[in-house]
Amino acid sequence: MSTEPISILIVEDEPEFRRRFTQIIENEPSMRLVGVASNKRDAQSLIEREEFDVMLIDLGLPDGNGTELIRQVSQRRPDTDIMVVTVFGDEQHVVSAIEAGATGYILKDSTPADVISCIKLLRAGGSPVSPVVARSVLRAIRNRMGGTSTRSSTAPENNPLSARETEILQLLAKGMSFNEIGEILGISPHTVTAHIKKIYRKLAVHSRGEAVYEATQMGLLRS
Repeated sequence: MSTEPISILIVEDEPEFRRRFTQIIENEPSMRLVGVASNKRDAQSLIEREEFDVMLIDLGLPDGNGTELIRQVSQRRPDTDIMVVTVFGDEQHVVSAIEAGATGYILKDSTPADVISCIKLLRAGGSPVSPVVARSVLRAIRNRMGGTSTRSSTAPENNPLSARETEILQLLAKGMSFNEIGEILGISPHTVTAHIKKIYRKLAVHSRGEAVYEATQMGLLRS
């Protein structure tokens, strides 16, 4: 395992929060601050010339939308993790940021310890989100599935899965881990695992990829 400190780039326009996040990173021995930008223009300049592992970014910048920077970094630096730290926890902002490439999304009222642990979780392959953000993600997914209930009148009649199993399969198809699914649905990872075993058995498959493919062929998953 690498002992190099995690390099961080901060993009935040509000002076109070900029100072706060800067102090959090500078006080953490396992992390290194490579740059701080207060607007989109300065952030783009730093992105061009600095190497960094994680970008902490606000969405509301004075000269543009932070989502545009997220998309830029995601496309040009696929190994970089991007964590949104913002006051916006509504569905529209959350979904736009995730679709642009954000791998984590927390709110500005997160404690310093939470910010540090979320950054470490990002680098370990996780996708940390604040509870209110997880609810927004779930609402968005349900809306895209056609409503708040998975028992839609337009669902295939030959669906062998229960409403909860179909819901979990939708989340699996979006690449979420068992732990993340449990957090979104308010159930334990053990319960998620039990449901997924039932899904595999009902669809006669043995992996996530096979389950998603088979369900797509059966018309059980909506794009």
